[in-house]
Amino acid sequence: MQKLLSSAIYTICLILLSLAYINGTKDFLSGFAPFNPYEAYNPAAPKTITAESLGITSSAAEPSKMYSRAYCLIDADSNRILTSKDADKQLPMASTTKIMTCIVTLENGNLDDIVTVSKYAASMPDVQLNMKEGEKFRLGDLLYSLMLESHNDTAVAIAEHIGGSVEGFAELMNLKAEELGLTNTHFVTPNGLDSEEHYTTAYELCCIASYAIQNETFMDIVQTPSHQFSNCDNTRTYSVNNKDAFLTSYSGALGIKTGFTGNAGYCFCGAARRNGATLVSAVLACGWPPNKSYKWADTRKLMDYGFKGYTQAGISAESPLPEIKVEGGKEASVPVKRTDTGSFTLLMSKDDVVTISYELPDSLKAPVRSGDIIGYEKYAINDNLYMSIPVVVSRTIETTDSKYFTDILARLFFVNY
Repeated sequence: MQKLLSSAIYTICLILLSLAYINGTKDFLSGFAPFNPYEAYNPAAPKTITAESLGITSSAAEPSKMYSRAYCLIDADSNRILTSKDADKQLPMASTTKIMTCIVTLENGNLDDIVTVSKYAASMPDVQLNMKEGEKFRLGDLLYSLMLESHNDTAVAIAEHIGGSVEGFAELMNLKAEELGLTNTHFVTPNGLDSEEHYTTAYELCCIASYAIQNETFMDIVQTPSHQFSNCDNTRTYSVNNKDAFLTSYSGALGIKTGFTGNAGYCFCGAARRNGATLVSAVLACGWPPNKSYKWADTRKLMDYGFKGYTQAGISAESPLPEIKVEGGKEASVPVKRTDTGSFTLLMSKDDVVTISYELPDSLKAPVRSGDIIGYEKYAINDNLYMSIPVVVSRTIETTDSKYFTDILARLFFVNY
């Protein structure tokens, strides 16, 4: 019955609309949907922003004569790759694994927890703190042993305390990798000793480090030159020293972690910050004994390339977003807005081009609710998607009903005339 009444009222409205030039009916009805002559949204053309237009002239030659089998350099603010070689190749990563071990521990444990050493943990091969079965340590102290000296027995003791077992802790590590969106990383051990199913890629190792350096406690640990502590019984005292030569030999260096096994070769994941830009690099399979210094040379080349070749630039969409037509609604169109300002800083080299494009519908069907995501404003760098900002409806538009049309008739006869 209601549908029938709605159809009848709608028909009357159409008849009234046909009287367009009688007593200003057309002008009156144009204020109401669906009589509003609003035209469908015409998508804006993509906008391009060149580095040159922003005054950026910096560039650098790609790193040459690299020793690493795989390497990667990213902008830590976005995880965007600045340069790489075989960055998606699955490789063992040795003790750079402990970056994930440390961050998972910080997020799941308490620094004042007491860790009891198991027989299994005490049996781990070099490098060791030389723990003894049954010894107890403060968890916070063990994290220095883990990250400064890369002790394998410490890693297992921590893993068993946090995860209940090495397997349980590895599950936590893999869950964190999944949370970070990593698809080519899998952990079996907390210390990085060789295992066929224990691997990552140069790019994903950079992503793990990029996440970890956002944690202040993590940074305090990896930047500490040395740390002294005792077991809980005060029967033995330990001193651990930072083995990261990059930290003290490169301007702006932040750390982070070395690694070596016979299968993985020398590995290093490092970070550095200059002029507001933070870079993270990873080098895997970067030589074998006696070439211990290769990882430092490759890391410096990557960092030099990033800092010399890229400059921070401000990017802004600037353009206002259009209103979108609403079909069957009490209003003919609805304004939309970004969920973000659309303004950000980006590392750019002289040949980089940013393209801003829109993925928005021609029209929406009522009802629409304030906050509904209806499309995206997309930013691409050199045709590679960098970021998508959701576009949402700014206000709620209800569906037309019989009462809506009745109100139009009432206002037409009793107000307009």
